[in-house]
Amino acid sequence: MPAEFISLTFPNPSTELAPIPGAPIDPDFLVRYARSLDDHEFNYTLVPYGSSFFDPWTIGATIAAVTKKLKVIIALRPNTLYPTVAAKALATLDQLSRGRAVVHFIAGGDDAEQAREGDFLNKEQRYERQEEYIKILRRAWKSTEPFDWEGKYYQFKDFSNKVVPFNGTIPVSVGGSSDDAYRVGGALADIFGLWGEPLKETKEQIDRIYAEADKAGRSKEDRPRIWVTFRPIIAETEELAWAKAHRTLDALNQNREKGQGKSPPNAPAPQNVGSQRLLDIAKRGEVQDRALWYPTVTATNARGASTALVGSYQTIIDSILDYIDLGAELISIRGYDNLNDAIDYGRYILPGVRAGIKERENGAKPSS
Repeated sequence: MPAEFISLTFPNPSTELAPIPGAPIDPDFLVRYARSLDDHEFNYTLVPYGSSFFDPWTIGATIAAVTKKLKVIIALRPNTLYPTVAAKALATLDQLSRGRAVVHFIAGGDDAEQAREGDFLNKEQRYERQEEYIKILRRAWKSTEPFDWEGKYYQFKDFSNKVVPFNGTIPVSVGGSSDDAYRVGGALADIFGLWGEPLKETKEQIDRIYAEADKAGRSKEDRPRIWVTFRPIIAETEELAWAKAHRTLDALNQNREKGQGKSPPNAPAPQNVGSQRLLDIAKRGEVQDRALWYPTVTATNARGASTALVGSYQTIIDSILDYIDLGAELISIRGYDNLNDAIDYGRYILPGVRAGIKERENGAKPSS
């Protein structure tokens, strides 16, 4: 029952609770944040991508240079970099970090965002392109001879790659909640990323991913590892945690009204299936399962990973263990006070989850 932990990379002190409009990279903050993740035994950090934001490659290389164990997940949209170039860039980062590079593919869930950088393919075409892209990367990393490619989206001749990943290959992550995402990720991904949904819906999604892996002829041992993302709001007691959650919600709503939130006040309904699913679940009630809280979803129009887990340290530990029992092997947690929350998770949550896993391995029953 292995489990590893992921956080998101933040390049400056700006947060959703206290946004700093137009904040530049703060190198000292970035180094402190990355080293805090390393010190508190997070396993990965995801370097995000947005059409208007910082380049993930240079940030990722900086993180790799100042940490010892932390793996760097580069978020990559296929429309932004030719696959042969990406194959060399990822392998270069992997060599520099001695095997700590991972790539997370974003097919693109919003037509307007894709168009900002010249991508006018529809959703089905974007997933087809992503499928072809992944196959090119793996061919480039494994091929010892020059090769040609004649695909629907990419064509080249006599490409020779002399930049080999540190361990021979690099883990490939795919995310999403659509049929296309399940198909591509189930067939090709090493890791499949999901946003935090109730246990029942998460199990259904895992089953879909595994079914696609089976269709692709993958063995049970070769199925994608499941990654689930939450925004924990924690405190020593339930009462303190819920008071903190409502303060967080008030700040999110106020910032959105001022135009400083993740989503504009009058934003249309999101186009991507993952966000639509979160908003539909939010209509069923504020709290699902032990501690999964949905008002943060509606406050941000489900812009990105937005489901919170609210409760005492033990409640959050037990909630995360519920998802590990379902089959999740990678747990992404990030809060709203980015640096301080990451430190608190490292002190109070990660050790408790790891202890709970050891207890299960020794035959203890899950708490109800």
